[in-house]
Amino acid sequence: MTNLTLSIAMGDYDRTRPIHDGRVQIDGVTPVTQLLSPEEMFFRAFRHEAFDISELSFSSYCVKRAQDASPYVAIPVFLSRAFRHSSIYIRTDKGIDRPEDLKGRRIGIAEWQLTANVWARGILEDYGVKPSDIKWVRGGMHTPGRPEKIAITLPDDIDMTAAPDGATLDQMLRDGEIDGFIGPRSLNCFDQGHPNVGRLFANGIEAASEHYARTKIFPIMHVLGIRQSLADAHPWLPGSLLKAFSQAKAMAQLALSDTSATKVTMPFVEDTLTTARRLIGPEIWTYGVPGNEHVLDTFLDMHHRQGLSKRRLKVDELFHPATYEAYSL
Repeated sequence: MTNLTLSIAMGDYDRTRPIHDGRVQIDGVTPVTQLLSPEEMFFRAFRHEAFDISELSFSSYCVKRAQDASPYVAIPVFLSRAFRHSSIYIRTDKGIDRPEDLKGRRIGIAEWQLTANVWARGILEDYGVKPSDIKWVRGGMHTPGRPEKIAITLPDDIDMTAAPDGATLDQMLRDGEIDGFIGPRSLNCFDQGHPNVGRLFANGIEAASEHYARTKIFPIMHVLGIRQSLADAHPWLPGSLLKAFSQAKAMAQLALSDTSATKVTMPFVEDTLTTARRLIGPEIWTYGVPGNEHVLDTFLDMHHRQGLSKRRLKVDELFHPATYEAYSL
């Protein structure tokens, strides 16, 4: 039997490299892998359907799924997960000491529908700050004029303006023209140590750990998508992908645990791993629907309330039917 030759776009992570370098084989598939940034992958996938299999923004996927217009069907491979308390940046010289102080402020975002922004707005709601309490400014982070990847319709109570022509959110935050920024990447002004730019939650680990202890939510950012037409033509393919990507993640987790010589360029790996396991459990990064239902359902609720999905999706609508359960011995 001849393998299917399929293009796969994904990030360059420890949990994807075994697929890219061939240490893990996908049953029935000869992959043509491309390691790309999220911005490039998502733009090309949602604008041009450029890949047979692609890592996808969870939020963008839900927008299209709720419209019954997604060219991809997801499988529960969560290639990116991240706590997002550290994604909220502020001007430290404007009297912003608590989340509640963001009410009435001008906050920059690159795109309303970014998954990280959905989660961050949900975090702020925990503190009584609704999306409608903030004046949003949308624009490019470091390049003027960034567009939304897919068309969205904002709720009537959302105050959103475009950044001025030629302006970037980075420069606007440097100049104090906006009071903060929310996004999955930091702005250059923060990275370069601007004296008046910091994070809303100065201790992001502490804030996120408290949130997890209370909610048991480790936010899901990205899913893996396969062209719906391919899944229809080859119903074995979603299961093969879930199997292979799960094997690749297990390989990465095993390497991370081997601290005889750390596999990542970061000190304190042993201590960080121990801390994460004490908080989350021995399996710190799970794929699959079982055990993640409440995370998925919480996101779907926020996504709908923030005006991104035109109908309230259910967890059992998100993924290919073959990937909700697995065999056991």
